[in-house]
Amino acid sequence: MAFTVIIPARMGATRLPGKLLLDIAGKPMLQHTFERAIQSEASAVYIATDDQKIFDIAQDFGANAIMTATTHRSGTDRLHEAAMSLGLTDNDVVVNVQGDEPLIPPSVINQVAVNLDSHPEAGIATLCELISNHEEINDPNAVKVVFDKNGRALYFSRSSIPHSGSASASNCYRHIGIYGYRVAVLKQFIQWPASELELSEKLEQLRALYNGVPIHVAVSEERIPPGVDTQRDLDLVRAFIQTK
Repeated sequence: MAFTVIIPARMGATRLPGKLLLDIAGKPMLQHTFERAIQSEASAVYIATDDQKIFDIAQDFGANAIMTATTHRSGTDRLHEAAMSLGLTDNDVVVNVQGDEPLIPPSVINQVAVNLDSHPEAGIATLCELISNHEEINDPNAVKVVFDKNGRALYFSRSSIPHSGSASASNCYRHIGIYGYRVAVLKQFIQWPASELELSEKLEQLRALYNGVPIHVAVSEERIPPGVDTQRDLDLVRAFIQTK
């Protein structure tokens, strides 16, 4: 199937400023993410940014880069603008890959695109994996998801779901922040105001659920290493890549 990968890339990051351009084994972090993405089965991969430095560096390492507005409140808004500038149609599938995922397996990019294509009732597809330790179950930075027997998302939360007293490493799933969108849904999404659920949980995907968009959730076929949010994360990724 045909799909497009867009990597929204902004310079601002409060916990690790300028992280997308930080060096990992002689390359900026964003380049590692891009190189993972082009190993997927995507028809094309683009980097969408509002920063001239990111744009120039992306072009230097051979990426197709798109300049977007500086006023976007989220990566989804930037994704939409990029999709429109590329002339993508309502039925096209776009996979949003976060720029701070330098170890993302190409196979999971394919998986989320195929899952969306295989479930025509869904407007969005995403992935999850079992949480492997109890500390993460109660960590608000680890977003949890519950879904029905058909893989349709019921809710996303920073709290433990199911309730922490019964949650375990066999029934609690961490949401992985990779999304496949139908372009028609992207067009609708950016027009909806943030819902109260979204604002209380600080989770943008709840806007789609609130407005009745089915989100398909599947367990990732491959373990996905954590992204980079902190200096510790960066140090771990650098050490991992140096061992390869």
